Amino acid sequence: MAWNSKALFWGRGWRPTGPLPLPKLDVAPLHIPRKRGVEAGWRGEALREHVNDEKKGRKEVDCYNSVGETIYRYGAVTIDGQEYISFGKYKGKMILFVNYLGKIPCPEEGGGDCAGKELAPHGLVILGFPSNQFGKQEPGENSEILPALKYVRPGGGFVPNFQLFQKGDVNGEEEQKFYTFLKNSCPPVVESFGDPKKLFWEPLKIHDIKWNFEKFLVGPTGRPVMRWCPRTNLAVVKNDIIDYMKRRAWALGARRMHHHEG
Repeated sequence: MAWNSKALFWGRGWRPTGPLPLPKLDVAPLHIPRKRGVEAGWRGEALREHVNDEKKGRKEVDCYNSVGETIYRYGAVTIDGQEYISFGKYKGKMILFVNYLGKIPCPEEGGGDCAGKELAPHGLVILGFPSNQFGKQEPGENSEILPALKYVRPGGGFVPNFQLFQKGDVNGEEEQKFYTFLKNSCPPVVESFGDPKKLFWEPLKIHDIKWNFEKFLVGPTGRPVMRWCPRTNLAVVKNDIIDYMKRRAWALGARRMHHHEG
């Protein structure tokens, strides 16, 4: 079912005063929480009332509205080592950063592969960054990761449908600089670190990524918007991204209308 119903798109309490362009999001309708913001500045610094299970954390948090820098000053090397890609290449698009575990290409907890199939046509770019800091679950060399996905697990010729970058640290003294930026731009989703014997970095900091598949959404302006805990169900992540896309489309349309009326 497409997002082609005005009532479904605007939700209760949201009514345009004139015709606005509606994005066609060909994905199954999901429950949309009310009173959501549009960009980091609209969303504020408050944490939403999503409470994680046993760790009593948050499934999703909104990033700080005071971030002045953008992700575009950073970049990374592709997993084959052949190209350095500046994240400025994706200016104007939404970018989902995932510290990716190759042997689980699309887990229920929210790997990048599945979300990309439905949301890529609507301006979402997914970037994956393998790391071996969580339980030593990604021990292979960069040259081994793609062949392992294709022939071993999951096998069957599997190829990720998004860009993978070289393995590196997302926490600790040698963490990649763009991850420092992302983590400092958003509150932590979970305060507990779990079993320290499975965590391979020092020092531990409250804003650190806690496990594989923690996700950050960067908006079309290059500023972080949302952060999800590793255990967040993929449907929840997709739901939040769709909601963000709709709210942003509404705000842009309202601004155009105001400009036209002025």
